[in-house]
Amino acid sequence: MPELSHRRRMLVLSICCMSLLIVSLDNTALNVALPSMQRELHATTSGLQWTIDAYTLVLASLLMLAGSTADRIGRKRVFMAGLVIFTAGSLLCSLAPNLELLVVFRMVQAVGGSMLNPVAMSIITNTFTDPRERARAIGAWGAVVGISMAAGPLAGGLLVESVGWRSIFWVNLPVGLAALLLTLRFVPESRAPRPRRPDPVGQVLVIALFGSLTYAIIEAPDASLAQVLPFAAVAVAALLALLVYEPRRAEPLIDLRFFHSAPFSGATGIAVSAFAALGGFLFLSTLYLQNVRGLDALHAGLWMLPMAVPTLLCAPLSGRLVGSRGPRLSLLIAGAAMTLSGLLFALFEAETSDVTLFLGYVLFGVGFGFVNAPITNTAVSGMPRAQAGVAAAVASTSRQLGQTLGVAVIGAVLAAGIGTSPYRDTFVSAARPGWWILTACGAAVLLLGLLTSGRWAHRTAERTAERLQTEEVRQPAGVS
Repeated sequence: MPELSHRRRMLVLSICCMSLLIVSLDNTALNVALPSMQRELHATTSGLQWTIDAYTLVLASLLMLAGSTADRIGRKRVFMAGLVIFTAGSLLCSLAPNLELLVVFRMVQAVGGSMLNPVAMSIITNTFTDPRERARAIGAWGAVVGISMAAGPLAGGLLVESVGWRSIFWVNLPVGLAALLLTLRFVPESRAPRPRRPDPVGQVLVIALFGSLTYAIIEAPDASLAQVLPFAAVAVAALLALLVYEPRRAEPLIDLRFFHSAPFSGATGIAVSAFAALGGFLFLSTLYLQNVRGLDALHAGLWMLPMAVPTLLCAPLSGRLVGSRGPRLSLLIAGAAMTLSGLLFALFEAETSDVTLFLGYVLFGVGFGFVNAPITNTAVSGMPRAQAGVAAAVASTSRQLGQTLGVAVIGAVLAAGIGTSPYRDTFVSAARPGWWILTACGAAVLLLGLLTSGRWAHRTAERTAERLQTEEVRQPAGVS
């Protein structure tokens, strides 16, 4: 791909950020609408979990396929297809007559979404070749998540109160169409120099692993052991099969060689932990503010701003820190802030006081704002540019898998604690184990950030990059 002018690179970045905005805005706005959807569609707690996890589960399952496919047939082409499918899925979601079809249409949305974020990140990686400029671009990319977190709850609350929860999906239509037209006009096509071949067996195993694991977790509180155990067994079998099968392929769906790099492995673990905390945090907060405090969707959205605004402000700062000083400081700040936030709720029942609730939200927002840029930068840095789509897709998959597991685990813990009791009477005590889990997620971010950002870790990344580049040169094209 020829070198683009600075103005053109900024335009490409803006277009890619538009795709992230509609995906992120959709999720954050939808969280505020959960209680309204619960009332209108007569959904249980597990039903609410599926409206979130049906999307993130399909997204996590297909992201790596989308990344490698984009590297093979063209990033612009796959990106545009994703915009079309995501926008069409959004329209279908707005028309869903019941919970079951809403879940199905959310899965359609996710098929399109899987073609957006990792492919957009791959486009950015190949557009911004200077490491510092790339870090700043990734920081701006991360700031979009902050914008969506700031605007999503408030916009969702306004839409739910004035029009209804279905209008949340309407927002995606004009933005998706504008992004499609701009992509067609301004984003250059790019491919990997040596495309990777499909791995259908690996793809089926990933779907089996993620799907069966999520189902077992979500349904565990209401199902018998005999109903849940087979799905848990399928998850274990699929994981073992992946570990045996993938290294034997020359061009696997999941290139396990990437994990020889300590920073890459750390970024994967941090992404799962941080986004599990985010999924669980939003799920608990939304249900508490509306079902326990009795706030309407708009005021619940306003209460989420103390978390969303620090995320918006800290994300670009984190990008600059990563560009100038590396990922360690950002990761340590993120892990410490998220751990302290979880402890406020787990130890001191922060929900019961406006002051501690506000402080807990601010701390979580600061932590999440700092964590995104170092995850992405570490995942793609040091990898051959030809592998950018796959590396970015693994990082994005880790995020979505984390959010899926966060909603599944926290929702299952909450459902088991509440049982058939009214929310108002038992929510705080039932949620406490969930807050301890979120505290552990923050501690994992802190520990992994410390262990995988030092000199030893950097040496493993250098050795992995050299090995990958050497093997890429030696490997003839088309071998499988």
